[in-house]
Amino acid sequence: MKIAQVAPLYESVPPKLYGGTERIVHYLTEELVGAGHDVMLFASADSETSAVLEPIVPKALRLDNDVVDPLLPHLLMMDRVRRMASEFDIIHFHTGCLHFPVFRECKTPHVTTLHGRLDIRELVPLIETFRDAPLVSISDYQRKPVGSGNWVATVYHGLPEELYTFRAEPGSYLAFLGRISPEKRVDRAIEIAVRAGMSLKIAAKVDKADREYFDQKIKPLLNHPLVEYIGEVNEREKDELLGNAYALLFPIDWPEPFGLVMIEAMACGTPVIAFRNGSVPEVMRNGATGFIVEDIEQAVAAVERVGEISRVTCRREFENRFSARRMASDYTQIYRQLSEKHKQRASPPLKVLGMEVLEKEVERLPMMGKPI
Repeated sequence: MKIAQVAPLYESVPPKLYGGTERIVHYLTEELVGAGHDVMLFASADSETSAVLEPIVPKALRLDNDVVDPLLPHLLMMDRVRRMASEFDIIHFHTGCLHFPVFRECKTPHVTTLHGRLDIRELVPLIETFRDAPLVSISDYQRKPVGSGNWVATVYHGLPEELYTFRAEPGSYLAFLGRISPEKRVDRAIEIAVRAGMSLKIAAKVDKADREYFDQKIKPLLNHPLVEYIGEVNEREKDELLGNAYALLFPIDWPEPFGLVMIEAMACGTPVIAFRNGSVPEVMRNGATGFIVEDIEQAVAAVERVGEISRVTCRREFENRFSARRMASDYTQIYRQLSEKHKQRASPPLKVLGMEVLEKEVERLPMMGKPI
């Protein structure tokens, strides 16, 4: 198939450091190319891909200090995709709802994976207005606030099986990986580690929007001798951090749509201690790949029980449920289904005539319907 992948422009594909959506777009694109599909990736020019790259901006917007309004480059990208739409069998958007008005009348079938949280008041009427737009959720939980959307499937994220190194032996520290923001609750992670008496390594980015929160609420907590703040890490550093950890702490306080770091830890064989929020019960198997907890006390108790979790089981769960190959296979099936439906709509059914109408039509033909 000829497939267009349309990525956000905030990060390169794949991201140089932090960036979940762009990372998933990269893994999906590489798997599709490896399976023999003809793929074009719409992304920033500093992206690296085996597909044909259609660059929109010179570099990722987050790394470009001169960018004032990041919406405008995305609008330019939508126009370029629209003008090239006839070249593809399917267009796959990863850019939220921005393209809905532009592609409502598009003759090329398209599908949208929504990667973010959907419990946003303004989002409900938008999705209801564009109910004809096919949507994919990244967890069943994610779609609950907008159940009226045109959901065609849930596709869990996947990672290349060779990306992370399985380590059979546990490390001696706890890990926190992600963003430092109120909803990610790194403060909980610090409290859990301190109360459990274990060291904690924090690898996380701080967005501009969260800088004040970091300075006022989190920075003072980093002075504890058990706490080490590393900052953002690349893929190699992430592999080392997660693989050598005793457990990953995922103490979220928001409706997490998926939680990529959970399957990254599983890929290393590292158990996860996660708060019961959002997609956690879908991604985790309580007591098998880690523990799902309700509060700080349960999390501290779970740290003491991590030895009960088999690291081999964690890795096997990742391979069975969260590989990039499985993800690409799921999406390919969706592409083919939508393409086939589009073809059926484009080809009107043959007109079936009633018997009386048919007899009259036959009588009009010469030498037909007359006795010999």
